[in-house]
Amino acid sequence: MEALYQSDTSRCRFGLFWLPKSNGYLVIEANGGLNQQRISICDAVAVAGLLNATLVIPSFHYHSVWQDPSKFRDIYDEEYFISTLKNDVMVVRELPEVIMERFNYNISSIINLRVKAWSSVSYYLGKVLPKLLENGVIRISPFANRLSSEVAPSVQRLRCLANYEALRFSEPITSLADKLVERMIKHSSNSDGKYISVHLRFEEDMIAFSCCVYEGGKEEKFEMDVAREKGWRGKFNRTGRIIRPGAIRMDGKCPLTPLEVGMMLRGMGFDNNTAIYIAAGKIYRAEKYMMPLKEMFPLLQSKETLASPEELDPLKEFSSRMAALDYTVCLHSEAFVTTQGGNFPHFLMGHRRYLNKGHSKTIRPDKRKLAILLDNSHIRWKNFKRHMQAMLNHSDVKGVEIRKVNASIYSFPTPDCMCHENTKHQRLV
Repeated sequence: MEALYQSDTSRCRFGLFWLPKSNGYLVIEANGGLNQQRISICDAVAVAGLLNATLVIPSFHYHSVWQDPSKFRDIYDEEYFISTLKNDVMVVRELPEVIMERFNYNISSIINLRVKAWSSVSYYLGKVLPKLLENGVIRISPFANRLSSEVAPSVQRLRCLANYEALRFSEPITSLADKLVERMIKHSSNSDGKYISVHLRFEEDMIAFSCCVYEGGKEEKFEMDVAREKGWRGKFNRTGRIIRPGAIRMDGKCPLTPLEVGMMLRGMGFDNNTAIYIAAGKIYRAEKYMMPLKEMFPLLQSKETLASPEELDPLKEFSSRMAALDYTVCLHSEAFVTTQGGNFPHFLMGHRRYLNKGHSKTIRPDKRKLAILLDNSHIRWKNFKRHMQAMLNHSDVKGVEIRKVNASIYSFPTPDCMCHENTKHQRLV
């Protein structure tokens, strides 16, 4: 990974070898799951560099859905993060004693700036910087998507540096994740050690949030109503809100069931000798819904089947650490299949492109078309298979994809984060 940055320092890493005196301290709270927090961290590094501020290691907001109390050092290698950024952004583990004493050792007493989502560089320089200079420290909480996707190259570069170089998982996660990758390769002996990974979003909270209906019935409705109230406190019961599950499905926004994923993959040509890694949280009614997928793909594995209970025990109660295991195994797969939107697949697509010099095999099904085909009880397998193979070819027609305006560098690292000579002349395959 480091080689891509170091291969052309004149173009990729024009960082400072000294830093001017800091304008003050930046304190942020990252919210969301693993990869939403990752966006916040990378954006915080960019903002700290823009304001010439000293970044305090971000804290994580505890959410009722993810229920993970992990701190930064539990998920990421804190020392490596600080040392990697040292020539570009000063990072400290905590505020100095003199600052804490000034605010009675209560971080919540520090002025909290309500920064709008996707704020511009000019906003930070015109509105936030004066507050930083005035107070010596500022807090921005929550800090999710608080920086525009379109910023100056020097600021964008800090995002790239943070995401693709400075953020490395902590040793306990990395050690086990590497073992899982090795074991997955061994399980893939029929395909020369190559396996595909599938991001399966059929967890209870995902189904509840989507408002989709599956087998229906009173029991499912009760479970989904409880999950929605627990995670989002009345958001789905607001006056005037109309939920149409059928329309949501036809719009391609319903999470695919394990059976639907299996049918899709079989239609695309993957047979029962295909080694598959499933990246997922706790599958809704797993004993029932996972059975058809396991029957279609007997070489199917997950972190729970690859690792022993003793190996998983230190991480299993922490959703973000478990997601980091999935992230790593998916990162090194031959092909990655995304079945639902979200930050996890977007980060993975970008990271895989970064590691593979712009090229990576990603299967992104057309879920609108898929819903129509799956709901057609008269369609013949031969016809369904033809549509699936066309979908497979269409979802992976490009190699290097140049980031378009307002697109994310976390999904499209070229050209902002990757240095390839004559990138615009490379053939798209």
